[in-house]
Amino acid sequence: MRLIRPAVVLAVGLALAPLAGEAQQAEKVYRIGYLSPRLGIDWVVEAFRQGLGKLGYVEGQNLVIEWRFTKGRTDVWPELAAELVRLKLDCILAMGVGPVAALKKATATIPIVIGAIDADPVEEGLVASFARPGGNITGLTGIAYDLAGKRLELLKETVPGLSRVAMLINPSRAADAHVRVAVVAARSLGIELHVVEARSPGDLEGAFRVARQKRVEALDVVATGLINSHRAQIVNLAVSTRLPTIYSSLFFVLEGGLMSYTDDPIARAHRAAAYVDRILKGAKPADLPVEQPTRFELVINLKAAKQIGLTIPPLLLLQADLVIE
Repeated sequence: MRLIRPAVVLAVGLALAPLAGEAQQAEKVYRIGYLSPRLGIDWVVEAFRQGLGKLGYVEGQNLVIEWRFTKGRTDVWPELAAELVRLKLDCILAMGVGPVAALKKATATIPIVIGAIDADPVEEGLVASFARPGGNITGLTGIAYDLAGKRLELLKETVPGLSRVAMLINPSRAADAHVRVAVVAARSLGIELHVVEARSPGDLEGAFRVARQKRVEALDVVATGLINSHRAQIVNLAVSTRLPTIYSSLFFVLEGGLMSYTDDPIARAHRAAAYVDRILKGAKPADLPVEQPTRFELVINLKAAKQIGLTIPPLLLLQADLVIE
């Protein structure tokens, strides 16, 4: 178990200064795109930048990045994807199933790197296989949906006698995968599971009201799509309703949420930068295997626990990889 102050945690993805390497020729300027459903530049983006910096890429010198953020909207993916394709970039990194799928429809030639998706890229029709993606798409995929059962187990350890849990989702195929796994796990754990939906930012407060009406004792937040783009609001709602909440993304905990169980998003962003680097150096996406995470971390925020009057069981604290005080 590691104990760490919030200021240190928040600096995890920001402390490394870009390092100028020798891998790139000064006269060559690479142009890449970045398409994400997030609100804008955040820790994930900064970690990606740092990863590129360590590989010798510096914006304004040998690198130009065309940033496009949908801010939680799904209707603009095709438009932004087409916009990036028209720029004839050397490579495009995309975050999430929607942006990747929109780019796949827009181009079969520009290399696309998946920065992260919480879904199976083969089932989504994005690649032919993990080992041999084929086509112009490769990158990294998360398997947070496979961890939905583990998140319920952790909630049960956190809240003695837990019997009713709400799962907050933004409806999508990726969210459905979380629900399928959670339903099976809830049955074996003796937990009554209630799925509450938010299709727009205006639905979030109502979703929490529904959860309270169901008399749930804890909440599992599935960080896909719109949910991931409104972290601060969701964390504040969880605190104000005093619901012990586990998130499928570390970044909710760094913004004041109670706990998460997931892979390391900073390490994933650095790996995405390495994929972009290999493609810029001539590798073909079709030949680069899609990578899955192999290590997952339990992160607990004791300050958040105190805010809702919750005492974290000592045995659970011993399991934590990171404890925020």
